[in-house]
Amino acid sequence: MTQKKITVDTTAEAYLALLGDRGIDYFFGNGGTDFASIIEGLAKLKAEGRPAPKPLLVPHEMAAMSMAHGYTMVTGRPQLVMVHVTVGTANSLTGIINAMRSKIPMLFSAGRTPITESGVRGSRSIFIHWAQESFDQGGMTREFVKWDYELRNFEQLETVVDRALSIASANPKGPVSLVLPREVLAAPQKEFSYDSPSRIAPSPRAYPDLDAVDRAAEMLANAAHPVILVAEMGRQTASVGELVALAEAGAFPVIEPPYRAYMNFPTNHPLHQGFDIAGEFDKADVILILESDVPWIPSLVQPRRETKFIHLGGDPYYKRYPIRSFPIDLAIETDPAVGLAALREALAPRLAGREDALAEKRKDLAAAHKDRREEQRSAAVNASRANPIDYAWLSHCIGEAVGESAIIVNEYDLVPQQVERTQPGTFFDHPPAAGLGWGLGAGLGAKLAAPERTVAVTVGDGAYIFGNPVAAHWTSNAHNLPVLFIVFNNGTWGSVKRSARGLHPDGWAAGQDDFAFTSLEPSPAFEKICEASGGYGERVEDPGDVGPALERALRSVREDGRQALLNVICEKP
Repeated sequence: MTQKKITVDTTAEAYLALLGDRGIDYFFGNGGTDFASIIEGLAKLKAEGRPAPKPLLVPHEMAAMSMAHGYTMVTGRPQLVMVHVTVGTANSLTGIINAMRSKIPMLFSAGRTPITESGVRGSRSIFIHWAQESFDQGGMTREFVKWDYELRNFEQLETVVDRALSIASANPKGPVSLVLPREVLAAPQKEFSYDSPSRIAPSPRAYPDLDAVDRAAEMLANAAHPVILVAEMGRQTASVGELVALAEAGAFPVIEPPYRAYMNFPTNHPLHQGFDIAGEFDKADVILILESDVPWIPSLVQPRRETKFIHLGGDPYYKRYPIRSFPIDLAIETDPAVGLAALREALAPRLAGREDALAEKRKDLAAAHKDRREEQRSAAVNASRANPIDYAWLSHCIGEAVGESAIIVNEYDLVPQQVERTQPGTFFDHPPAAGLGWGLGAGLGAKLAAPERTVAVTVGDGAYIFGNPVAAHWTSNAHNLPVLFIVFNNGTWGSVKRSARGLHPDGWAAGQDDFAFTSLEPSPAFEKICEASGGYGERVEDPGDVGPALERALRSVREDGRQALLNVICEKP
């Protein structure tokens, strides 16, 4: 290891140089008066050609948080977000919650209103500096970060940064929060010494308890109807191939819930058995649950009491969820790819001699898979003439148009059965916390991480409004991130309306079709918002126009290098 010594003018400059050394690619920021020394440090480091995170202005905190989230979900590398003191932190909280529940490592930072009223460089200099101070700024984020701290002085800078990044990247991963007082950032310095690389080693991969793996293998091998359920494992792309190998070895049917967060298993694989675990409950005797926080909805459906459950993942107990009562007969806490490989190895001798029976089972599952896919295609074709446009038809057309290698970022209302996903890292659904407004920024972050890939963002009209579309489209244009945005516009808060109708099916609201707080009409011309930032926009009302409109929008993104938005008028819930 090497001790580096550099000349610096301020703590802020040293902070930025250290982050550059630690591999932080981007600095997603929405600035304020606390950014003064950060701006100066970035300018100096750039002029001198020294490494530092590349600054990207994102003119709303939620969009900035979601961009960092999107970049990391594609690359796996944590990034930096900085916002303006308490008010910027308040605007960022939904993004912090999303990152925590999605296990996205992130260094979230905010300036702190100057502590001193006068006397040092960085003291209060504008009237807002009094009203913006809080008694405990870190307390605003503490519920949904893994660690929070306030930088007190220059001498602890390396310790604080390395601790923040190591905790964010330790399993289960998540955001950390660092408050940066203006006087500390502005403090004059002469030189800065630090270790390169960091003396805090990265968190190692978690290996499973082999006794637990053997017990799981025994349970699966002896089961009459074993099933695999997977929701979030595709966060780690290497685990997808391991799951395919395990499923093929044991002829295990694989189910995904309709709210699965990632591409976990190829949807065209004969062992993929759709998106309905409840349909397996009458016969499944052992269910292997992989990275699924809510494997089913207990108020709607329950498995048989005799069914046994194995939970495998980085945090099978979801320890940060206040309440969660799903049965866990066996828990295996492990890196998913490592755990699945160990489980397949343990299963091999137990499956020896069953080749004929397994081949017959694979044949039956392949037939069921084929029937299900034909039903899905028929559902799309049957919906192809519905007007307003049906979600199934629109989803089918999107899947056909963008191709299997494109990255799809979904924040409602894409129908998963209609979209073929065969490659790891090509599908990302909204975080389980469902902090709305994530999709637009996450899509931009994904495009930043994979500029050569087509990125399509599918959102409901409500989620689009929450996504700060003016800020998102400005960011797309300013930073040359051509993304295809598709709005499923039903003029309604669909989830709110469905919830009210479901809870009170025979009530006054349903009887009179009077659902307060659900109508989003009159609907804005969303396509014009995209056009205002140099993009291509189109309103689509005829189901026959969906395919051609997608072709025109993709041509704009792929050939012209500019963002596009389709405002698709859909059926109401």
